[in-house]
Amino acid sequence: MQKHILEIIYLIASVTFIGGLKFLGHPSTARRGNLLAAFGMTLAIFGTLFLYQTDQGTSLKNLPFIFLALGIGTLLGFVAAKKVQMTAMPEMVSLFNGMGGACAMLISLIEFQHIHEKSPLIILAGLIIGSISFSGSIVAWGKLSGKIKDFNLKFQQYISILLLLVIVYFAYDVSCLDASTLTTSFYTLLALSLLYGVLFVFPIGGADMPVVISLLNSFTGVAAACGGFLYDNKVMLVGGILVGSAGTLLTIVMCNAMNRSLLNVLIGNFGGSAAASGSTGGSGIQGNIKELTASDAAILMKYAKKVVIVPGYGLAVAQAQHVVHELEMLLESEGIEVKYAIHPVAGRMPGHMNVLLAESNVSYDKLVEMEEINPEFTTTDVVLVVGANDVVNPAAKTDPSSPIYGMPILDVESAQHVIVNKRSMKAGYAGIENELFYHAKTSMLFGDAKKALTQLVSEIKALG
Repeated sequence: MQKHILEIIYLIASVTFIGGLKFLGHPSTARRGNLLAAFGMTLAIFGTLFLYQTDQGTSLKNLPFIFLALGIGTLLGFVAAKKVQMTAMPEMVSLFNGMGGACAMLISLIEFQHIHEKSPLIILAGLIIGSISFSGSIVAWGKLSGKIKDFNLKFQQYISILLLLVIVYFAYDVSCLDASTLTTSFYTLLALSLLYGVLFVFPIGGADMPVVISLLNSFTGVAAACGGFLYDNKVMLVGGILVGSAGTLLTIVMCNAMNRSLLNVLIGNFGGSAAASGSTGGSGIQGNIKELTASDAAILMKYAKKVVIVPGYGLAVAQAQHVVHELEMLLESEGIEVKYAIHPVAGRMPGHMNVLLAESNVSYDKLVEMEEINPEFTTTDVVLVVGANDVVNPAAKTDPSSPIYGMPILDVESAQHVIVNKRSMKAGYAGIENELFYHAKTSMLFGDAKKALTQLVSEIKALG
């Protein structure tokens, strides 16, 4: 009877996962989807703890330790999520994703003693994929938080390919070994997989990190699905497949947004070698920088009919999302049309800008994707670029030697006036100079985004 009830609970939990993922497809329902999926996971966990029985009819043991671990994990997760700044959200996503990979890895470590009794392929796949996801996510976390710099070994790609082939050989070898020689080879395989995860992410440039995060997320989902196969656990299997497939689709979307193949992302070192060498991707940019004051920018906006705001990582760093929303409302009170242009890879993770602006209660219908907003720039009076860099760099269309050449960008240079707010002339995450800053239509508003926008709002109000 308990088994049938547990199966029903797993079915309900699986449905909540699917519904939650559906709701996550739109910002207005994303919070509801997250809560729905979390409810399903909670239901599945407690259903397992109290209703699961082995084939021999025994229940789970060590429940006090399990509840202690649940309590500690819940407390740590709650506190970390409450304290994290929006700028650090990509790091937290990478860290949490790494913990998921670590769980899959630990399942394989626990079950390897039964490798010849259960499916060796599933155990080894969970070990390899989980280990790569864990170590790769930790490196991604370090790179996003600035604790780890881009690092590229000589012949990096060849070393990684060779290591991957060695891992495949060891996996085959381990599946054929007897118990007396199994342990050493199994742990060697674990070490090699962890090393591959490190080498896999180390050389990838900063501008490609949104793609890497999505890819590692799909790895974790596949590793979790392996655990579902191993234990014949339907809800674990469904959850893993959903995460794996969603992560894979998101990776494809990110690659399409950058007009690059996944292989090119993994070996292209976008934002790594160029940044390290100081290359601009061309022979040098000709032109002069025009700087304007907040009062000049206020006059341009005050008498505009249409303004498009392009948010970037600098907006998140300055925590200026509330000020930019105030600016939007002020301009609209003057009868000015205001929209936000959202590039798919703006920020440090997929959807970073959407989440940031939603936090300040910006209406979702004002967030316009790149394909829809690009034709509107020709009829836009003023574009305000706040902390964005590579996603508005015309070099992507004009300079074949640039590492971002071919990446679709926001065509802000088509507007009548472009105002770029940056703290300095420092290159963006891809490590290259931006041709837009030298464009005849472009004026630079230097300073911290929050301070500069606050002053801009004050100047517009002063104009009456």
